[in-house]
Amino acid sequence: MKLIIASNNKGKIREYKEILEPIGFEVLSQREAGINAEPDETGTTFAENAKIKAQEIFRLADCAVLADDSGLAVDALGGAPGVYSARYEGLADSDARSRRVLEQLEGVPEEKRGAQFICAIHLILDDGREIAVQGSCKGSIGYGFKGNNGFGYDPIFMFGDRSFAELSADEKNSVSHRADALAKLITELKGTDI
Repeated sequence: MKLIIASNNKGKIREYKEILEPIGFEVLSQREAGINAEPDETGTTFAENAKIKAQEIFRLADCAVLADDSGLAVDALGGAPGVYSARYEGLADSDARSRRVLEQLEGVPEEKRGAQFICAIHLILDDGREIAVQGSCKGSIGYGFKGNNGFGYDPIFMFGDRSFAELSADEKNSVSHRADALAKLITELKGTDI
């Protein structure tokens, strides 16, 4: 089944292809599908933003659409950056945003550096049926950048004794917030005529 991911984020598209193509989906980014749209993420939750994006791209597409909204929620920051993860404090790139989180946690002891990645997925099938799920992955914020894999906040997000950026693609795809949400989505799809 052809499936457009409502994103052009290369890291996110790569992860979706790695997880969904082996189970029969033909995954395309918006760009690959010829759709040039950037829906305004005006929701106050990850789920609301995922739904906004999915519905807007579905309106322009000729096939199923999957949108997600995901981000980092840091306990000591009251859940920030949260839904503003991709544009936290107006900073232009992910390294600057990660550095800002590290600065804000300066002096915070390890036991209070808990964090989680959250991923809300909204899928609209060819026939207009909609399925919404949410996944998460708990970890903590490290004290600096570690690793060269991954993207976004991965180099500062610790999963056990390694950062997400130190995990192989297979390791990350088996434990990430996106993998958790996709597992829930696949469970929802089982027994459904797609």
